[in-house]
Amino acid sequence: MQDLHTSTVARLVRAHLGDEIGAVTLAALNIAPALLSEEGERVSRASMATALGAALFRTVLDGVPSASAYVGERLEIDQRITLDHGALRTILFPEGPTGALPGGQEAFARILHPLGYVEAAQYPLPRLRMTGHAWCHLDYPEDILQYFVSELHVDQFDAEFAAAAHRVFDTSADPLSAQAKAALDRFAAEGSVPFAEAEALLPVLVSAFDRAHEPAFEDDYETLLAQSKEAAWIATEGNAFNHATDRVADVAALAEALRAAGKPIKDTVEHSASGRVHQTAFRADMVERPFRRADGTPVTRTVPGSFFEFITRDTLPGSEALDLGFDSGNATGIFAMTRTP
Repeated sequence: MQDLHTSTVARLVRAHLGDEIGAVTLAALNIAPALLSEEGERVSRASMATALGAALFRTVLDGVPSASAYVGERLEIDQRITLDHGALRTILFPEGPTGALPGGQEAFARILHPLGYVEAAQYPLPRLRMTGHAWCHLDYPEDILQYFVSELHVDQFDAEFAAAAHRVFDTSADPLSAQAKAALDRFAAEGSVPFAEAEALLPVLVSAFDRAHEPAFEDDYETLLAQSKEAAWIATEGNAFNHATDRVADVAALAEALRAAGKPIKDTVEHSASGRVHQTAFRADMVERPFRRADGTPVTRTVPGSFFEFITRDTLPGSEALDLGFDSGNATGIFAMTRTP
């Protein structure tokens, strides 16, 4: 394995997070040696995607106490985290844009595609009135984390819900600067960019995985919450990582051990229709978030935040390749982790 101080991925992460936090974050992750072999003054799309994943993993550690505790306990027994995927939720209006953001997953397709991702599959989530989109990396599909980007279909709710959604999400700003968009265009055209350009791009990309709109009015939040717990979650958390996921050898055994240790683990393990993908998760940590009263006065409320997930992927029939797919039933069950207890 290459020295974490000299690889392109490590240099990017340490530049973004600082030497100490960057080193700690990288040390917690099981990163494929091939992804740490790149050095020099150009950054490939694979290295950029890996660095982005590590930086977003840090946001989960900083914002989700149960995730941070789990990772710390793994490291105590010399087990690193294998990032399987991160999930985020978006709003899709029939009109298209969400404020200044492209509508739904398009706000992230413009980031993921230049970094070497392709949309691998779609997963209808009819009970939630959402659709999930799986994005997988072309160069290192098993080694670079996937993204599960879900879209909430506002047009499948009533007019009162749609009006409240517009009042909340029409205030969305676009975090991508013209410089960031130009760097992404260069990644798309050339497959790599100069290190300095990638270094400037990384914090901008990380900022896209956050709340881009103003704090919601309480009445609008209650209107969304009454019809969709998922829309209410997006109202407070925006496009933050809904969860990050550790790929483990035996999720059922891990879940049993975590349950015995008194951890906030889901009651059951979800199994895909194929029988090859197995998932469970912690319940979301509760967080304090800003709101506005009808007169504009700021107020704080306690709401569900993000969480940490665990997944085991079996191999495909007749192959040594992992089944990298998802499952609509599994996803629907996992989504319930952000619902208020």
